[in-house]
Amino acid sequence: MKVFEPAQLGSKTLRNRTVKAATFEGRTRGGEVTDALVDFHREQAAGGVGMSTVAYCAVSPDGRVFRNCLVVGDRTRAGLERLAQAVHDEGALVSAQLGHAGLVADSVSNKQKSLAPSRRLSAPGKGLVPGATKADIARVTRDFASAARTVVDSGFDCLEVHLGHNYLLSSFLSPNLNKRKDSYGGSIANRSQFPRDVLKAVRDAVGDEAAVIAKLNMVDGVPKGLAIEDSLEAARLIEADGALDALELTGGSSLLNGMYFFRGDVPLDEFVTSQPAWMAPFVRPFLKRIMPHYPFEEAFFLPMARQFRKALDMPLILLGGINQLATAESALDEGFAFVAMGRALLREPDLVNRWQDGSRTAGVCIHCNRCAPTIYDRGGTFCVERSSAVLGSGTRPGSADSGPGRSQ
Repeated sequence: MKVFEPAQLGSKTLRNRTVKAATFEGRTRGGEVTDALVDFHREQAAGGVGMSTVAYCAVSPDGRVFRNCLVVGDRTRAGLERLAQAVHDEGALVSAQLGHAGLVADSVSNKQKSLAPSRRLSAPGKGLVPGATKADIARVTRDFASAARTVVDSGFDCLEVHLGHNYLLSSFLSPNLNKRKDSYGGSIANRSQFPRDVLKAVRDAVGDEAAVIAKLNMVDGVPKGLAIEDSLEAARLIEADGALDALELTGGSSLLNGMYFFRGDVPLDEFVTSQPAWMAPFVRPFLKRIMPHYPFEEAFFLPMARQFRKALDMPLILLGGINQLATAESALDEGFAFVAMGRALLREPDLVNRWQDGSRTAGVCIHCNRCAPTIYDRGGTFCVERSSAVLGSGTRPGSADSGPGRSQ
């Protein structure tokens, strides 16, 4: 089967065509690479994936989602080296998702102002976020290039630049968020200039020593947000630039529509109770607004992604609700180069091995999304169903480790 065949990604060869998607692990307390983070990706690699993606690696302190996010730099290099070696020891490749959170950054937690395309009030940012100056844009571009070099020098095989979910680079693409009147606003060619410059800077920084991919929003999933016509044009421009080895296709907005890239149940109560009690009256109405319900469908991004497959020649990575071996195989038959999975592998880290040995043809994730609020748990993100089914004791995988998740 194609799923289990080795495949080329830039200068690197994956042992198969599966990728553990970047899903925040909640295991970087104090911005450190903890034993729990290393163990998390070691387990994914041992479970059979071709490549495991570390999320979320901020390129600068002001680009963190919150204070416990890892910032790539000299302080974290030794830990990144240890993580890369652990994944390699299990036979898989390792990727780092590089990003700047922009409007999604919690400026209060970070104690630093973030950046946006245009000045805007941000609920996650807890206040007004200033529009980026051209000097800011140049600095962030350098930060991406510097982080890319550090990660590759740490032994990583791939860099995933985050152009999705209305993080900083994605927000520049969005007409809903980008109201600039200069050369970075207006047309999609202008709105994509900053993200494209970052991609070229990352490629220049690492050359062919690592694969370079980007996670790109196909749509924002909000009124007046990025539409597919514009994202297709941005993708064509990115392809013409020649800086990428592949595009991973996503959608939605962590700022305005957080369920668009999840689908399934909305664990509203769990999200509310994960926050300090005094915040509950404010959190619940806010979450109701940004977390609408979308019924889960297998491979829910596939119909939209097919338009990109038709329009582009470059390799594409299909993401979004892939739980069945037949789905993965069919997508590869259609011309997608790789398939990426998140929740399915959080529930069953060894799912790819089970597919290959014939003991399983589909994952058992029930798309309850109760894993999402666990990013606030002190032990890190985990599958509630897996914890109950496997341990049955109120504890869970990794709970004894010192690497906690978001705790604000």
